[in-house]
Amino acid sequence: MARKKAVVITGGAGFLGSHLSDRFIQEGMKVICVDNLITGSMNNIAHLQKNKDFKFIKHDVSKELRFADKVDYVLHFASPASPVDYLMHPIPTLKVGALGTHNTLGLAKFKKARYLIASTSEVYGDPLQHPQKETYWGNVNPIGPRGVYDEAKRFAEAITMAYKRYHNVDTRIVRIFNTYGPRMRINDGRVVPNFIYQAFNNKAITVYGNGKQTRSFCYYSDLIEGITRLLYSDNEGPVNIGNPDEFSILEFAKLVIELSGSKSTICFEPLPTDDPKQRKPDITLAKKLLNWEPKVKLKQGLEDTIKWFKDNMQD
Repeated sequence: MARKKAVVITGGAGFLGSHLSDRFIQEGMKVICVDNLITGSMNNIAHLQKNKDFKFIKHDVSKELRFADKVDYVLHFASPASPVDYLMHPIPTLKVGALGTHNTLGLAKFKKARYLIASTSEVYGDPLQHPQKETYWGNVNPIGPRGVYDEAKRFAEAITMAYKRYHNVDTRIVRIFNTYGPRMRINDGRVVPNFIYQAFNNKAITVYGNGKQTRSFCYYSDLIEGITRLLYSDNEGPVNIGNPDEFSILEFAKLVIELSGSKSTICFEPLPTDDPKQRKPDITLAKKLLNWEPKVKLKQGLEDTIKWFKDNMQD
């Protein structure tokens, strides 16, 4: 009988990591989930705990990572990912992007495993190019408050390519744009859970600036499909995975109020430092190389997400 393939997922108890754990369990793999639970939650993987092909290891990947298991894939998804989280944990964010990426690349090298790093649209900073192509080098303030996340991810991409060129590690880079869906933390500070929380409580929806800044929201199931296709493909990346449908934050706030049946009004606050004015992925590469594009429209995805939050309301 053929050995089951094994995948290590760092940040595997987080929003995206837990959905990836589900995906690879469904595909018949063994999943080794590594998470220090700084922003992840055991609730996200509770349904997998009794599965014989699932193993959870509580560990900070900024420290050395070793185990005896045979490994075929290493996916590095460990990192605070919302402004609230990485502004609260700036040093751990930098460490997991630098030391964590170094350690997980070392693991992939030692195990001769394929490696995929979760990068982000934040590498483009406050972009001067619209939409953003993978060839764009970005406009990032390295010493601003968001720099701890932006530069951690830019360094992660650089060391990933160094390991590919110098050690011949089989690497992939995915640049993830705004993603939403079930298992997000209601208090994580990102726009989707923040607006939903305020709407549920009939509080004023907080829109920063004039609300004309734009975002492109990708439903988690579309993102997981794109990541999986990149992992299995012969394309190293970086590849943008996100939804190119662009909405202003004000439009988005009004849609959340409508779909949740809320009585919330909208209030305006000053724009945070270095907040991007536009964010939209060019997914030409993903379409061409992976035959991928998102399928879930914003209204449908938001309805499903709002329902999940109603059923799983958490502080």
